[in-house]
Amino acid sequence: MINMDYSKSVTIDTLGQEWVASPMSGVWRKPLAREDAERGHATSIVKYDAGASFSAHGHPKGEEILVLQGVFSDETGDYPAGTYFRNPEGFSHAPFSKEGCTILVKLHQFQAEDSAHICIDTRKALVQQPGVCKHLQLHQFANEQVEMFRCIADAELDFSYAVDGLEIYVISGSLSDEGGVYYAGYWTRMYSGKGKSYKVSAGSLIWVKSNHLSLS
Repeated sequence: MINMDYSKSVTIDTLGQEWVASPMSGVWRKPLAREDAERGHATSIVKYDAGASFSAHGHPKGEEILVLQGVFSDETGDYPAGTYFRNPEGFSHAPFSKEGCTILVKLHQFQAEDSAHICIDTRKALVQQPGVCKHLQLHQFANEQVEMFRCIADAELDFSYAVDGLEIYVISGSLSDEGGVYYAGYWTRMYSGKGKSYKVSAGSLIWVKSNHLSLS
C-alpha cells in the first residue's frame, strides 16, 4: 500500500522518482498512491516507450488520464499532450504509443453512478477561456470537480471550496504556499483545502481535483 491514508498530506517531486517496470515490456510507472500491486485504487505517472503497448483490458470503477507528453493511442484514436479523458467502467481498450508518451493516470476512483465518457483537448479549450488565469472545468459529478488553470501572469488561486480533498499536479511553472514552492512535476494531495490558497507564477499550468477523497 502506498499513500492510502487520506488524512495525511503528501507531496512528491515525480521528476525525482525512479521508473518502475510494469508487467508489460516498455511501460514504466511512478506510483503516487496505490492500494495493491496490480488492482484497486491507483494514481501513477506512466511512461510508454516508443512502440510499447498494453494488452486489451477494462477498468473497474473507471480510468482517468491526462496526457503529459507525446501521443497516447488506442483503437479509438490518437491523443496528444494536453488531452484529458475519462473511461468509465465497462469501457475496454488496448493502449499503445508509436512515438512514446507520459501520462498521469488515476484508476478505480469513479463514483458508482458516474458513467461519463469524456475526451477534451485542453490546449485548444484553454485558449478560448477569458482572463489572466484561464480556468477550464473538465468534469463534475456531485461535489467532485476536475479543473485546469493556465495563468499567463502571476496570480493567486483560492481552493477553499475543496473541503473533501484537494489534489494538484503541476504541469508547468510553479505554485507556492507557506510550505514551499512546487515546480513542474510536483504532485500533492491533502484531505482538505479549506482555507487553502496558492500563489501561481506566470506561465503555470496546473491540474486540480477536489472534493473526492471522502468518496474514494
